[in-house]
Amino acid sequence: MDGGEQLTMSATRRAAVIGHPVGHSLSPVLHTAAYDALGLDGWEYTAVDTTVEQLGDVVRGLDLGWAGLSVTMPLKHAVMDLVDHVDPLARAVGAVNTVLVGPSQGGITLTGSNTDVYGLVEAIREGLAARHGTRRTPVRDAVVLGGGATAASTLAALGELGCTSPLVLVRSLARAAGLQEAAGRMGVTPRFEVLEPVAAPAALARADVVVATMPAHAADPVADTLRLRGDRPAGVLLDVVYDPRPTALSRAWAAAGGTVVGGERMLLHQAVEQVRLMTGRPGPVAAMDAALQGVLTAEAA
Repeated sequence: MDGGEQLTMSATRRAAVIGHPVGHSLSPVLHTAAYDALGLDGWEYTAVDTTVEQLGDVVRGLDLGWAGLSVTMPLKHAVMDLVDHVDPLARAVGAVNTVLVGPSQGGITLTGSNTDVYGLVEAIREGLAARHGTRRTPVRDAVVLGGGATAASTLAALGELGCTSPLVLVRSLARAAGLQEAAGRMGVTPRFEVLEPVAAPAALARADVVVATMPAHAADPVADTLRLRGDRPAGVLLDVVYDPRPTALSRAWAAAGGTVVGGERMLLHQAVEQVRLMTGRPGPVAAMDAALQGVLTAEAA
């Protein structure tokens, strides 16, 4: 280990998750566990409740004492206009969930990145491994529920996994224009249809992968129909909602014989990649996972 690396390890650095509301975030648990495992003495990670109106002041307050920010809703799009550079993936997706602070001549440079795509890919691969015994099972047919920022990251993730023409079910086609534009930037060609809870379970049951990106309880009517119809899912469901856990859709999917991946797995893996970007060291997956499971077990008790 050279002197520069030792200095980086022991120097005080700050990082935080910002968003509104943010008090429920598990990011401090994950990142703090990573710092402990990596021996990053003096590093600290906090949660800072930040509205869109407050975002500019928070970003302008960054200096070289900061390693970066984790960005959650509703700030993932707004922060793109406040950083110096946006990496190509984040630009294509239209959402930044990571701000990295680096030195520049006479000051700092801020780079916006997206680790949600990485987190989605890894979480889906966990599900594929559980169902098929290998993470490398090709994804040919996929369905996405919802049309927001996470849905855009999901399209990019599915593209990486080999599915470039998934079915996207949204509650309003008129409100899916932004997602359609993002799909065009990413070179994927999804099919868009209106989400009909009565008809949706049949399409979901045939898919290799289903990713539910809708807010908590929004997919409950789909879960009710799935239970009533008795469809037997052929593939993996990743429901990005992790509060409440498990969701109604996850319970119905598992009861029907499908494989479920909870949203906390995406959260874990996107944080692993954030740690790598902010510290320059591979994120310690096992230590972060253990910390996450500890919190989830305590909450369920």
